[in-house]
Amino acid sequence: MTDASTTQPERSLKERLSDEMKAAMKSGDKPRLGVIRLIQSALKQKEVDERVVLTDTDVLAILDKMAKQRRESIEQFKAAGRDDLEQQEAFELGVIQSYLPAPLSDTEIDALIAQAIQSTA
Repeated sequence: MTDASTTQPERSLKERLSDEMKAAMKSGDKPRLGVIRLIQSALKQKEVDERVVLTDTDVLAILDKMAKQRRESIEQFKAAGRDDLEQQEAFELGVIQSYLPAPLSDTEIDALIAQAIQSTA
């Protein structure tokens, strides 16, 4: 018998979201479950509207858009003095960002630029 994780390719983001939704249901983590359901809903809406099956790239684009919306909402709630809503949006942003790749640091970007310059020179 072989280990399933070594014989199968890496799971898609949609599969990961589905698995984590099940885990949140089992553990009773209602706030996280709510955010995952929001993400699932946004993905399903895009699939239905455009009649396509989303790729990981599409999912990342939707997650990035959702994160941007949360950041804008946090700023608006902060300006309005709505700490309760600001905290809710910050929590949602944290969950959404957990599915996004970590952004490159300035040092990593500089190294990639230098590498690209050297390879073309």
